Amino acid sequence: MSPPSANWAIDVHDLNKSFGDKHVVNDVTIQVQAGRICGFLGPNGSGKTTTLRMLCGLLTPDSGSGQALGYDIIAEADAVKLRTGYMTQKFSLYEDLTIAENLQFTARVYGLDRRRERVDAALERLGLASRRGQLAGTLSGGWKQRLALAAATLHEPRLLLLDEPTAGVDPKARRTFWDEIHALAAEGLTVLVSTHYMDEAERCHEIAYISYGRLIARGTAEQVISASGLVTFHGEGPNADKLAHELGKAPGVDTAAAFGASIHVSGENRAELEAAIAPYRGQGYRWAEAAPTLEDVFIQLMDRSQDNVP
Repeated sequence: MSPPSANWAIDVHDLNKSFGDKHVVNDVTIQVQAGRICGFLGPNGSGKTTTLRMLCGLLTPDSGSGQALGYDIIAEADAVKLRTGYMTQKFSLYEDLTIAENLQFTARVYGLDRRRERVDAALERLGLASRRGQLAGTLSGGWKQRLALAAATLHEPRLLLLDEPTAGVDPKARRTFWDEIHALAAEGLTVLVSTHYMDEAERCHEIAYISYGRLIARGTAEQVISASGLVTFHGEGPNADKLAHELGKAPGVDTAAAFGASIHVSGENRAELEAAIAPYRGQGYRWAEAAPTLEDVFIQLMDRSQDNVP
């Protein structure tokens, strides 16, 4: 086997994958440095899950090449699998086994030594020790999430792939989960995580946006926002939120969204945007330019994207 590279944990180029006549992943190139958390964003059906599965050796690309952890993702797929943790959208748990039994089974699958020691350490780390005898099927979404993360990291992987890991869990569980992800990254683990939550994307070191199979934005959240060219105005006043529908149809307005009793209006053409809000200056309305949010950019990118359904 080729020796692992110290520079990139993920280094793949021009990956392609089709299912029938649908081109699901189209010439995707992505690099992630070791110890970084990269958020993988995109609408449903954009190719995120397929890309993750190609990176960890579960799917073979139709074309393209690259390495994960220094190993060829095609020729050395088994080596990649052994060193990668993968947490799927639907937690892969045996609901009729206890928390501890799920982890013990995982340890046997990986042929790990010191199984009891490893399981006990994982239970302690993720706050599961007091529930070790509870059946997985009786756990809430947040506790199932913790157990799934414990199983995905039990074999001490160097790369962790997370496919929408916090869908359906409460805000406190999401916060706890992300605290643990950052703690793992601080220890050198590389994380690629797909998410629809903009607050989670902002917690990543960098983000990659894929839409209908194509990677169309890459960088830190600040870099992606800056590159969008969006201009945004925040409006307040009597029933300002009710202006969203009318302003959303005005020339130059890409998005107009109510935020509580205020309104958030964005577009790429400053002159047209200012002309759109001009009739609502005064009359008790107050407008101020604001920094675009990652959500504004997300919607802009979605609107620009072309569906890959033939």
